[in-house]
Amino acid sequence: MLDVNFIPDDSLMSSEKIPVYFMPGMAANPKIFENIQLDAAVFDIHYLSWELPHKNESLQSYASRIAQRIRCKSPVLVGVSFGGILVQEIAKIIAVRKIIVISSVKSTRELPKRMLFAKHTNIHKLLPTQLVTNMELVAKFALGDFMQKRIHLYEKYLSVRDPYYIDWSIDQIVNWEQAEAMPNTIHIQGELDNVFPVNYIKDYISIPRGTHSMIIFKYKWFNENLPDILKD
Repeated sequence: MLDVNFIPDDSLMSSEKIPVYFMPGMAANPKIFENIQLDAAVFDIHYLSWELPHKNESLQSYASRIAQRIRCKSPVLVGVSFGGILVQEIAKIIAVRKIIVISSVKSTRELPKRMLFAKHTNIHKLLPTQLVTNMELVAKFALGDFMQKRIHLYEKYLSVRDPYYIDWSIDQIVNWEQAEAMPNTIHIQGELDNVFPVNYIKDYISIPRGTHSMIIFKYKWFNENLPDILKD
């Protein structure tokens, strides 16, 4: 089981290892990384998790709070989806070795048109996000074994269901301001991502048949390729 709160003392860690911090996507917990296997002799692995935002807290302020949990110098930050946006904000606060974003975006220009539309109309604030607090209720309306299995996965991986957090996260995504990709950023994106479609994205490593949740279902690709990406 992943201990998302434990951060080893720096004095106990080898300076030769590459510190890597993983940040999950919106509402997700670090269990989404449970099948990612990295050599412990080469990498110091840490898992970050979401905290509830303060009332009207800015993304920059939130990133500063999460950055306080990073105790290793010059880490690699790996973020999935909204977590990818967050680690880019953290990299504006602390010195990092590199940034790896997965199923995410590197600038405002890569946001899909529907999110830009939401930014200008605030239509996203009308979404019934309170439904995420009761996945069993959603499951009752699911049709077929496939959807029932997917609901089970939601129960396992989506553990942050506070309505204010969900509303805040969606608002931060659609209103994110970053004109250009940050230096030392590597972008890994699935061809079939329906949240951040690849036709809006440039300069990325393409994963054939990869969906928005490919960190879970394409873990074999990551186990084969992520070590070299982290070290390069």
